[in-house]
Order: sequence, then C-alpha cells, then structure tokens
Amino acid sequence: MSAVRGAPLLVSVRGAADTVLLQQRLPGCAIREIAALASADPQLAARAEVLVLRSGHRLDAWQLAQWPRLRHVIRAGSGLDGIDVHGLAARGVTVHRNPEPAAEAVAEWTLAALLALARRIPYGHAALLEGRHAKRHCLAPPVSRMRTAIWGAGPVGRACATALAPHVAEIAFAARRRLPDTLPQRPGTALPTWADAHIVALPLTEENSGMFGTEFLTSVRERCPLLICVGRLGTLDVPACLRALADGGLAGLALDPVEESDLPLWPGEAMPGPLNLIATPHIGAQRHDVRAVLDGWAAATAAGVLAAAGRTSR
Repeated sequence: MSAVRGAPLLVSVRGAADTVLLQQRLPGCAIREIAALASADPQLAARAEVLVLRSGHRLDAWQLAQWPRLRHVIRAGSGLDGIDVHGLAARGVTVHRNPEPAAEAVAEWTLAALLALARRIPYGHAALLEGRHAKRHCLAPPVSRMRTAIWGAGPVGRACATALAPHVAEIAFAARRRLPDTLPQRPGTALPTWADAHIVALPLTEENSGMFGTEFLTSVRERCPLLICVGRLGTLDVPACLRALADGGLAGLALDPVEESDLPLWPGEAMPGPLNLIATPHIGAQRHDVRAVLDGWAAATAAGVLAAAGRTSR
C-alpha cells in the first residue's frame, strides 16, 4: 500500500471497504486498514484525514479527539448510531453515507426470515438437532393471511414493504409525522393488537432505544406475533424478547443486526431450546452486488473529497 511522504492518509475499518479498490482509485493516497477504532494506532489516527466506517463501531467524543486531522467520515451503509454526528459537525468533519444500495438486500433477508419463522423452520431444525421429531409443534397459519406491521419508513422499511406485499394479507407502517400519505399506516398504539408480524427497521436513537421491550411484549402477548429486527439491535430489549419467545409471548424472533459486541445473546445460563429463533451476524446487506456498489461508492467518494481539497498528491 502507498506510503508516499506527505500523501493524505485514509484509514478504513476492516470490512468497511475494498482496500485494493481504494488504492486503485487513490494512487496518491496512503491507505491503511485497521481492525477496530478502539484499537487504532494513535500515531495513525493522528494523521488520518479520511475514515471509512461500517456498522458496529463507535466514534464518540473521546475517540474523536484522537483523530485531530480528520475531515471526512465515509459510512458505507445507513446507520449513524455510535457516531457523534454533532461532534463531527462542530469539528468541521463531513459525514458521507449511502443507505439506498443495501435496502433491497435487507428486504430479501426479511422475507426469508418471515417465511422461515411463519413455518417454524428454525424450531423444527433446532429440535432435530436435539434428537426430537417435533412435526406436530410446527403447525402454522398461512403467511398469506398475516397482517404485517413495519416500524420505520426509511429505505429499508419501504423496501421490506415492497418485498413482503405479494405474500402477506396486509401491510401497515407505524404512523409518524411526515410519513407520506401514499404509505398505508396505522397508529403505533393500534399495531400490537392488529399485526401478526412486526418488522423493526428503525435507527437507534434515544427515542427508539429499547422500544421493543417489556411494555411492547405485554401489549402483543395475546396475539403472539413474529418479531423481526432488521434495523438496530438496540431498539429491542433483547433479553426480554428472548424470554418472551421462550415462554410463548412471541411465536418467532429474527435478529439480523447482531454485532460481536452484542454477544452472548443469551447471557448467564444456557439458552433454552428448541426455539423458533433466527440470529445472524448483520448479514442483511452481505450480497456480492451490494458490496460491489458500496465499495465503488466509498472509493469514488474518497477520491472526490480529496480532489476537492487539493489532496491528490502523486
């Protein structure tokens, strides 16, 4: 990788971008890849002008102080939780993100999870691995009769509606201010007694943190719905959701945005089973075409901001 003296330095967190492509698009830039922000070499952080991030990493006020020359943060995806956006803006650091390319792939994962949970495939599979033939416990209602609530009307939420609409009876978004009238919607307070499945596609904000916890689970218990999270895991009280799944308050639970920092999902004693549970390591957008688009966008964005700043030394 380039190490030209005086060249601008771009640091990329592992998995956030294709460093080979970055080097091809930025021949006059020094490119360095790190495993995590928390363990970044202080001397490297002190020189970096561009930082490429993925989900699961925090850039808070304390860490930001370690990156004094930082001018651009490129987020190859949508979520900004963990990133001190206001602190960055105050420092004159521009945040670039691209939420659109991953939406359709995440919606594809959501459809797969809905079908699997509705047919109790994870439960049957887990039971077989324990040596139990649980066919009679896998009797399930048809997906085509399910009412589906979608919490969050950003690119992912809207893509989920498009993917699920041909397969379910009805879809409604949780009503919020500024939600377009063209989207079917119901008050959030009405959805717990209406929906057979809830799709959570919300960002992690102070308002949304732990939103799907004890109160929500109590309100949906009589209907015993499926709960699928493709937004941010922090919007759920995960231990409460797992307990509800184990004791019959939820018919199924699917969690995609699981990061290493979220493990173990079931703390303390061993997880009871079998459960109608799907948990994946944030793979909703992990499709070859999506990665290619995001990698190309990250490289083009980095090249553009460095060129605009006159930092394209060769």
